[in-house]
Amino acid sequence: MQSKHVIVTGANNGIGLGLTRALRDRGFHVAGLDLSTEKLRDVSGVQAFVCDITKPGQIERTVNSIADRWGRIDVLVNNACLAVFAPFEDKPVADTRREFEVNYFGAIRMIQAVLPIMKSQSGGVIHNVSSTVGTSGFAGLCGYASTKGAIEALTRTLALELRPHGIVVNIIHPPLTRTKSSSPLGVPANFMADPEDVGRKLATKIGSRRPVLTPDLTVSLGVWMTNLFPRLLGSFLSEKATQARNEADLNQSTGPDPDRQR
Repeated sequence: MQSKHVIVTGANNGIGLGLTRALRDRGFHVAGLDLSTEKLRDVSGVQAFVCDITKPGQIERTVNSIADRWGRIDVLVNNACLAVFAPFEDKPVADTRREFEVNYFGAIRMIQAVLPIMKSQSGGVIHNVSSTVGTSGFAGLCGYASTKGAIEALTRTLALELRPHGIVVNIIHPPLTRTKSSSPLGVPANFMADPEDVGRKLATKIGSRRPVLTPDLTVSLGVWMTNLFPRLLGSFLSEKATQARNEADLNQSTGPDPDRQR
């Protein structure tokens, strides 16, 4: 890409922060949006904006400010997400509404904000960060998984609608990563990817026009397997996570073994 001007939402933590740093290192102009910019302020060369993507007015002001500074916006990465982990029967509908407001409608609002700019410059790329749980399901993540399934359908639809304007809309599939949203799942940390590493790998794919982007071949294989065997993968991962949480709870309740300390 000759002009490399990128907006990343959810940029203050996890994959978003790793991606923002890596893009900066690769010479991109990057604007990072999040509810807090405490960590972003330490990343020199990145424009940090406090922006709540559930608030249309904040989005409009922020995107217009970015466009005024740069004169264009080449790439939008819809990375911001919220995951509330709870069994369906124990979860208030309000929590699921919050997840949709951030994960789904937040992405829609951001796309609506950048769309006139991308159309005026006859092109752009919109990356929507998804998850295989949107295909496989995952026990305790009914809201989050539903938002990611919706993002997949939205992406496929907008890819068709916006193609005549030279605008590409596609999916990014990261691996299960050690982030704030994944911490309640109970998956052992050594089974999850490092967000900085994921961000560096994804930075090499930003601007790509392929329908689905992953950081590496292993994740691509996982996406392929999930599409082939969604119920099998969903059941396997849910059972493993439940087992890990139960073991962690047991260890915490019993405490250290005094004989083992001798």
